[in-house]
Amino acid sequence: MAQIEQFSSAPSAVGPVVTRMRAFRELWPASDGVAVFNRVYLTVTEEIDRRIDAGEFADRRAAATLDVRFAERYLMAVDAVAAGGRPPACWRPLFQYRRHPGVRPLQFALSGINAHIGHDLALAVVDACRTLGCEPADLEGEFERVGDILTLLEERIREELMPGPDLLEIADPLTHLLGCWSLERARDGAWLAARSLWQLRRLGGLPELAEEFTERLDRSVGLVGRMLLTPLTPCGG
Repeated sequence: MAQIEQFSSAPSAVGPVVTRMRAFRELWPASDGVAVFNRVYLTVTEEIDRRIDAGEFADRRAAATLDVRFAERYLMAVDAVAAGGRPPACWRPLFQYRRHPGVRPLQFALSGINAHIGHDLALAVVDACRTLGCEPADLEGEFERVGDILTLLEERIREELMPGPDLLEIADPLTHLLGCWSLERARDGAWLAARSLWQLRRLGGLPELAEEFTERLDRSVGLVGRMLLTPLTPCGG
């Protein structure tokens, strides 16, 4: 897959990707939908970096490599848009609706998380395996540990971005949207997709099938992201 070939063979430090995300925070207005996701993801990346430094991962090099390769997928999408190009299909809804007044902050955050986990995480596992010369099974511990951190932070994100007590009302459309997406299911899907892509690579002679698998994954995750960004009546409106 040509998209993976562009990554360097040596693992990078987490610091540079954190620096870039902090720069985005200063560049975009707080109400921008991509900025909402960036704040969330910056928090996640800083937390993972802190835990790597604290020795909470059994293999610090593997954890840092996976984290950086994961972050690079998001940065590539931002760079593509900045250059006037198109990001992967999974990211297009967020960039298209980033300034829509009828989309709530929590929707922006979840749409970005959906794109990043549903699509980017699977490819990041493959990227990391290529960098480290290992198998996906060798990264399962780091994958699960990162996933546990994401789950804890998702709970915090939902609490911080909840629009208010009206969310408890079953008639609120946001309640229905939140019930249609699960971080746990997205994580499980990402792991299965990563293993499938890796096996397609190992079989050899199936580049077209691997490419089709990646494209279909991209499009399907993009459809979910578009659903999560269904414009709702603004709070107080």
